Amino acid sequence: MHILLPPSETKRDGGADGSVLDLDALGFSNLNSLRRSMLSAVRTLSSNRATAAAALGLSKAQYFEVDRNRSLRRSPTLPALDRYTGVLYDALDAASLPEPSRAFAAEHVVIHSALFGLVRASDPIPAYRLSHDSKIPDHPLGRTWRNAISHELDQLPGFVLDLRSESYVSLGAAPAGSQFLRIVTEGPNGTRRALNHFNKKAKGEFVRAVLLDEVDFLDVGALLEWAKGRGIRLEDGNQGELQLVV
Repeated sequence: MHILLPPSETKRDGGADGSVLDLDALGFSNLNSLRRSMLSAVRTLSSNRATAAAALGLSKAQYFEVDRNRSLRRSPTLPALDRYTGVLYDALDAASLPEPSRAFAAEHVVIHSALFGLVRASDPIPAYRLSHDSKIPDHPLGRTWRNAISHELDQLPGFVLDLRSESYVSLGAAPAGSQFLRIVTEGPNGTRRALNHFNKKAKGEFVRAVLLDEVDFLDVGALLEWAKGRGIRLEDGNQGELQLVV
C-alpha cells in the first residue's frame, strides 16, 4: 500500500548543514525535467516580490515566502515529512516516530507537491511556497503536472490510499483501484457530513497509527480489518471511497 498525502502551505525553516537541493536525490526521477522547468519559472517569478506575491496569493507580510522561492537552489534541505507543518503534519508528528516507522514511511508515504510533483517522505527538499492554485506564468499547474503525476501514480505497486484534498486530486488522478479517504462525522440521528478544516487532524492521526504499526496492507479488506482491531472507525463509502468516522 502507498499513502498519498497533500502538502502543507506552511513549511519548517532550516535544514541539514551544508545541504542543498539535489533533484537526483528525490524519488520519481521521471519528473526531474518538469521539476527543473518549475524551479526556473518560480525563481524568475520571484525576482519581483509584488508580482510573485500576487501570483501566489500572498500579503505583504508574507513576502518572506517569495524570498524562500528566490533561494530554492541554495537553501538547506529536510526530509519532506519533516519539512511540512500545519494541522495534518503536526498530528502525524514525524519527529517523534521511532526509526523503524520513519523507514516504513520512506517506502510507503508519498506527498503531492505543487513544485516537485511527487516526493517520498524521506526526500530532502528546501522550504518553498507554491499551492495548487498558484498562477505561474506559462506554467499552469494542471497542464504541467496532470498527466505526469497520474502516470507515476499508476506505477506504484499495491493499492493507493488517497488522503489529498480534491484540489490536488485535480492535478493528477490516483490510479484505478485506489481509495479516497473521506473524513466524516456522524450526528445523533446517524446523518453523516464531511469535515473540512478539522479533517486534517484526523488524517494525521490516522497516518501516524499506520506508520507505528508498520503494516503494508495487501488490499482494502486488510486495511479495514486492521482499523477495526485498532478501534478506528473506517468503513466503506461510495465507490472508490473509504469513510473515516470521527
